[in-house]
Amino acid sequence: MKIIPIKKLIEEVRYHRWSQLLPLNKDEKVIGYSISFTFLFYSVGALYLVAPVIGWLFLAVIMLRWTAGEKLFFKNTKWLIYLWFLSAIILEFALIMGHLDFNLGFGKIIKSTVGWAKGWALLSIFIVLGYMLKIRYQVVCRAACIVGLVALLITPVLVLSYIASLPEVLFISPLKILGGSGPEYFTVQLYEIDPFNGRPRWRFFAPWAPAVGFVANIYIMCAFFEKDPIWRFLGLAGNGIMIFLAVSRMGVIVVLLVPIAVWGLSRLTRSWIMISTAIGLLLVAIFFEPVFDFISTTINDIKASRANSTRVRTALGNIAFYRWESEAYWFGHGVVEAGTHLVEFMPIGSHHNWYGLLFVKGIVGFLAFLIPFALTIAVLLVKAQYQVSSRLALGMCLILTFFSLSENIEALAYMTWPAWLLVGIGIRDSIEDIDSYQGNLLGQFRLYSEITKAKTDRVKK
Repeated sequence: MKIIPIKKLIEEVRYHRWSQLLPLNKDEKVIGYSISFTFLFYSVGALYLVAPVIGWLFLAVIMLRWTAGEKLFFKNTKWLIYLWFLSAIILEFALIMGHLDFNLGFGKIIKSTVGWAKGWALLSIFIVLGYMLKIRYQVVCRAACIVGLVALLITPVLVLSYIASLPEVLFISPLKILGGSGPEYFTVQLYEIDPFNGRPRWRFFAPWAPAVGFVANIYIMCAFFEKDPIWRFLGLAGNGIMIFLAVSRMGVIVVLLVPIAVWGLSRLTRSWIMISTAIGLLLVAIFFEPVFDFISTTINDIKASRANSTRVRTALGNIAFYRWESEAYWFGHGVVEAGTHLVEFMPIGSHHNWYGLLFVKGIVGFLAFLIPFALTIAVLLVKAQYQVSSRLALGMCLILTFFSLSENIEALAYMTWPAWLLVGIGIRDSIEDIDSYQGNLLGQFRLYSEITKAKTDRVKK
């Protein structure tokens, strides 16, 4: 085996990371085109069906490749992939037990299992696909920027449609008969009027406006990792406009905090970051009271901007927690339940991922998702110190964490699946993604370890 000198190895790593995307392999073409055509799929009401089809078909492809003897698993961190497999199975077990506890019937179990296959199971599947398939994170980043470009092009049309008082809803796709979820997932809509304040909001391709802030933040993070400056600008601008027009409070908070957090958390081993962090913590300790007052005032102002919405979300969370603890501690209620006038008839178990997990799947389902998710963040935090794809994946996990406080993660799996795919890509080890910056000691150590490994392999042969 040929041993590559460290300088040449660094040059090759940089070339592979930032080289032109073409040619794409077959897997990358499917993933890249599926993300790029987001607005096209939405315009015919088919967006809800794309992710489940891609996820389960690719899983079947992986099984066929595995039976053919193809190497799929990487040597490192595959235990985490097994854990995500186990998570999906336990969540289905909790679902079945919840249905049995409340005598919901066999028909309900079948219907809810289909929902599991398009929700919780899909999250694990895309992590597995990102880990096993030979897909570069750069392909997802470029596709996200293409979505931003399309958003820029159609935004004037959407704004003018409101000014011209065109109908809010264009049509509900007949493909709804294939989905089984609510009509909002198959509705093609130009804009909407906020019932709380009468102002316009734009959904773009989401079932409700705040969900746009969720997906647009995922794509903005991808745009930060796009090397081409033109595409980066288009990705940032287009997805930024979607957050602004969706009037998503969480979207604004996340877009301001997460990019900075990823930058800092992925450089914890650098001495000047350690010194700066220590000084920052010291200043916060000294000026704790005014800093705390400022943060509290800001949060209250954000909540007050849509006070009715905040009230409904708080009430939903309190009701879900109380009823989980008092009625269905271990396996939950099995399904969400219709709310009363107090919560504007919103379903109990919605609008919050963790309260929803407790209410629907109990403490068993709650831990089945929390444990692998927390361990994934821990693994990515370590890998982010020397691997670029892991930094992007860490950003995805932070975005998912923030939005889990205001959305049901599994309900939006069909739109957020690129984030879960990137998490799987970030978990695996890839020498092409190593940060070769000279001041990154962990990155340099990782490169030297590759050389040592190559020498050892040559001796063994």
